[in-house]
Amino acid sequence: MKYVTLNNGLKMPQLGFGVWQVEDDQATTAVAKALEVGYRSIDTAMIYQNEKGVGKALKESGVPREELFITTKVWNSDQGYENTLRAFDESLERLGLDYVDLYLIHWPTPEFDEYVDTYKALEKLYHDGRVKAIGVCNFEVEHLERLLKECEVVPVLNQVECHPYLAQTELKEFCAKHNVYVEAWSPLDQGGEALQDEVIQKIAATHNKTTAQVILRWHLQNNTIVIPKSVTPSRIEENFNVFDFELTSDEMEQIHQLNKNRRKGPHPNEMNKR
Repeated sequence: MKYVTLNNGLKMPQLGFGVWQVEDDQATTAVAKALEVGYRSIDTAMIYQNEKGVGKALKESGVPREELFITTKVWNSDQGYENTLRAFDESLERLGLDYVDLYLIHWPTPEFDEYVDTYKALEKLYHDGRVKAIGVCNFEVEHLERLLKECEVVPVLNQVECHPYLAQTELKEFCAKHNVYVEAWSPLDQGGEALQDEVIQKIAATHNKTTAQVILRWHLQNNTIVIPKSVTPSRIEENFNVFDFELTSDEMEQIHQLNKNRRKGPHPNEMNKR
């Protein structure tokens, strides 16, 4: 495993395991397998409705708590200062933990304009030692600029949709300038066209790897944190097996040229669902 050092000095595995769209009981099985394979970073959220299942797997795994890196998120309907503090307590209880390593705002929901107050609640949790680090998801440059101006703690990362067809170049440049890591959700284009792309297939054949492994390697070499999701044991193992090869600069550029700025998920400015 390769680790990155976040802007507050905390070390985080660069490759983690996501559980979006995984049922609660299925999450227990999938996370157990991921931990067995060697993953130590697990990414969940209140809205996924599987924090209990994740917590059960963590407890039963026997992996020491200090070896784990657990992320969860505050949902749109829980935004606002007091609501966020309450939502955090509820997430912690479902996970069965004393603290989480990383707590994130799930969406900026600009229509409701509560993300600054929400982030100030995250700052309190951080200063109180109940979370090791705080950050955001799906924040555009304009949202990040406002946080940097009105809040004290620089987010450690911004978790956004990112894959070869949505390279997020401008956002990555802004984040790098402010020492904010980018973490990719849907890193494999949600199992979409990117996995079938001829360019990626050719590179995969060269390295005797799958297209998924090549895409994950591309993320890692771009200094992006990545959290692929799978409930299939063989794929969970496959996605972890990406540290024994390296893409050339030419191959990296070939993949970068595939960018279409095409989203699978909603645009952050339009995602205001409670």
